[in-house]
Amino acid sequence: MINVKDQIKEIQSYYSPKIIAEVNNEYVKIAKIKGEKVPWHTHENEDELFYILKGALIMEIEHQQPFTMQEGDLFVVPKGVNHKVSSKKECTILLIESKTTLHTGNIITEITKSINKQKK
Repeated sequence: MINVKDQIKEIQSYYSPKIIAEVNNEYVKIAKIKGEKVPWHTHENEDELFYILKGALIMEIEHQQPFTMQEGDLFVVPKGVNHKVSSKKECTILLIESKTTLHTGNIITEITKSINKQKK
């Protein structure tokens, strides 16, 4: 059994997803977001599920109006869709992603974390 609230308390930095479980070929991750450091990126072969645990997340999808997700909201970014997320205040999210999903797609920035680093 995993207590998600306890796992969230262990997160030391923003934009650093932490893998907390595995389901079939998917990782369940949690992360804290604050600010605008996540770059525009695409996951060519994988959908990405966002669930807001606490706070508000601004979701931007290319060629669409940005929208704000609130606590309890869930959204799936389909594969191949260019997107980015940000928040004005601290936001805690739960992600479900295929094990092959790269944190920031093929875009490498200061916040990009390898799968091995997400497991720690």
